[in-house]
Amino acid sequence: MVVRVEVPAERLTWARERSGKNSDDLKRFPLDKWESGAQSPTYRQLQDYAHATHTPFGYFFLPEPPDEPVPIPDFRTWGDNTITRPSADLLDTIYRCQQRQEWYREYALANGLDPVPFVDSKTTKDPPHEVAHEMRVALGFEPNARGKTWSEAFRRLGERADGFGVLVMVNGVVGANTRRRLDPDEFRGFALVDDLAPIVFVNGADTKAAQVFTLAHELAHLWLGETGLDDINLGRRADNATERWCNAVAAELLVPAEHLRERYRETESPQSQLGALASAYKVSTLVVLRRLCEIDILDWQEFRDAYDAEAAKVRELSADNPGGGGGDFYGTHALRVGKTFAAALISETLAARTTYTTALHLLSLRKTSTLFKLGQRVGVRELSDYAGTV
Repeated sequence: MVVRVEVPAERLTWARERSGKNSDDLKRFPLDKWESGAQSPTYRQLQDYAHATHTPFGYFFLPEPPDEPVPIPDFRTWGDNTITRPSADLLDTIYRCQQRQEWYREYALANGLDPVPFVDSKTTKDPPHEVAHEMRVALGFEPNARGKTWSEAFRRLGERADGFGVLVMVNGVVGANTRRRLDPDEFRGFALVDDLAPIVFVNGADTKAAQVFTLAHELAHLWLGETGLDDINLGRRADNATERWCNAVAAELLVPAEHLRERYRETESPQSQLGALASAYKVSTLVVLRRLCEIDILDWQEFRDAYDAEAAKVRELSADNPGGGGGDFYGTHALRVGKTFAAALISETLAARTTYTTALHLLSLRKTSTLFKLGQRVGVRELSDYAGTV
């Protein structure tokens, strides 16, 4: 006898929509029957469906679906509307980063680490060009010091922020699950402000050029001292004062106005110079277009027309980037969780001040042997004692 679980049909639809998956993604389940109310799932089917839709099993038995707002200030917009329904992928990513931040703050307090000096040091009343200059000097990120590729520029900026104590995490999937790709159209990054454990998270499923701007934008959030979730759409004028300020600071940090004026050739069209300028500053062509508008090379309508054409090209590049890493798992995963965070957590675990269960959870790993190998990659010295076990 088949025993079925009475779950409201609308709850099953809610779980599917919350997961961001469509019927084709879940075709192994009889969704037509379930969502029409013609049939209920068995207990095992419901367990499998909860796993497939990344839904906590108990949610199916609540009187009403839980309200799941974004747990941090949300600066994203879509047209004229604020986005109010986060995906399960986004929520899981933020929650895990908050847990990491809580752990690292306790670690920093216990070990007497100094606060990160620039966190919450500015306000939106501070001129963006002055703050950008301060950041550029502090981070050693002048236009001629960014390397030959966008990847190299991104790595340098991240490493210099890390040197101040910023926990930089770059991931294009949820945890280490390459089947749960983060959507750049939903969010580009976020900043979790804390003087001892500041985190910036960059959506690694985005193009590398876009990641450079996102990292600069999230660092501006730290200087400002405001936690926030961002989509960073440079094709519009941000309504929120915080976003306008962070965009302005990041743009000036990456593409200094005076430097751009000197480099721009008046005898050539803006479009013919986009590629060269983007390569010189290691930013996207969209950032260059916005800066050309801001220094009055393009008027707003010219900028909008050019931006729409370039944005279509960028979307194609983003679609071709799976964001799941590949090849070198340990190198990729060190970036996903942050090298400084991983090294501290694994060291504390080896010293028996943190449990292996906690460490595996926070590092999104399943096996202790994988944790040891990751520790070797991020330079945990204590792992010399484990050389024969990994």
